[in-house]
Amino acid sequence: MIICSLPRSLLLGGVFIGAFTFTAAAQQPASPPAANPPAAATPAAPAPLPPGSPLIGRPADNQAAAKLAPVAPPPIPAAADKLPTAKLKVPAGFNIEVYAAGMANARSLAVGDKGTVFVGSRLVDKVYAIAEKDGKRTVKVLASGLYRPNGVAFKNGTLYIAELSKVSKIDNVEANLDNPPKPTMIYDNLPKDEAHGWKFIGIGPDNKLYVPVGQPGNNVMHSDAHGQIRRMNLDGSGAEVIARGVRNTVGFDWHPVTKELWFTDNGRDWAGNAGPEDELNRIPKNMEGANFGFPYCHANGIPDPDVKRPNPCAGVVMPAALTGPHSAGLGIKFYTGDMFPKQYKNVAFIARHGSWNREQKYGYDVVMAKTAGGKATVSPFMQGLLNTEKNEFYGRPSYVFQMKDGSLLVSDETNGAIYRISYGNAKTAAR
Repeated sequence: MIICSLPRSLLLGGVFIGAFTFTAAAQQPASPPAANPPAAATPAAPAPLPPGSPLIGRPADNQAAAKLAPVAPPPIPAAADKLPTAKLKVPAGFNIEVYAAGMANARSLAVGDKGTVFVGSRLVDKVYAIAEKDGKRTVKVLASGLYRPNGVAFKNGTLYIAELSKVSKIDNVEANLDNPPKPTMIYDNLPKDEAHGWKFIGIGPDNKLYVPVGQPGNNVMHSDAHGQIRRMNLDGSGAEVIARGVRNTVGFDWHPVTKELWFTDNGRDWAGNAGPEDELNRIPKNMEGANFGFPYCHANGIPDPDVKRPNPCAGVVMPAALTGPHSAGLGIKFYTGDMFPKQYKNVAFIARHGSWNREQKYGYDVVMAKTAGGKATVSPFMQGLLNTEKNEFYGRPSYVFQMKDGSLLVSDETNGAIYRISYGNAKTAAR
């Protein structure tokens, strides 16, 4: 099957003024008091925002800011003839086509040993499976009734699924695509906050499971259970924190040579159109448990104007690169294939979901990060989904994943589709 959330308070105020005028000489009867006008009601006070709301901190009496709010993806996927494939642009020699469509809210990606592509979602309750047989691809709902199943990862026949507050698994999943068992929970010691509660999930070269826990709001003082990346065994045991001061990472990967973990991190909102910029970070060797700054220190050493402490950036690991103001970098994948030209080897591809907390939209693309000496240089790769003149977007790249043949998959949350980027033998974008 394909599946194509006030009280108001009223303050009444008025002043009753009676005026009586007496004439001392005539002793005439006093005139009746003038009728009082009806008391004017004061404007209703706005209802308090729920905890963690992305609108907390929005400047008052700011017309430009009043127009900014998160953009939810459509509840149904785009029709095949409405996909923005004709707008997509990649460098010369590369080709882009539709790999699969019809998956509402398509997000993170994983690939099984038999080539099945698994797709998570954030706002719907489903995990999808894309199977290919005899050259034809079919999309199935693998699991439903889940809560924010954004993260998926595959290892040794088992699919791991990260929901808002738990991690589950389905064993021997590719042998049971037509009749899969329900996921089995392996870890649930996670906060239940909605704000930044959806999770990416990854399996490192150490065969450990990595799970992030975002800050429960825009830029807030959080508990010791938030703002971090955790590592655990594949059965959910032995959880430990390997990074702190992380605002909201929903994408990471390991460098093919150094084996260091690199992760995207989304910067705070309501601090202006210029940022602070989002970050690409790395956990240096022998620095597990390091602090990456939030909520006190941003970007390349910018102290937070609201959440303060002495020497806010002392001891903070600075970013390997900045990825743009409010660009919302999500999925990252180091390229290790042989299909692309050799200059792309070990380059990280990053899906930038695109801004909402910025007047002039930014991102909505896939960029490359070339690393050297623990730093990175960011440059464009896949473009076309943002029209800067009209200030409108046509899709939101969410995650990237390398296929066994060396091609690159890109999920588009807005359109519920996945694109395939290849090199050589030019093709026209198609379903």
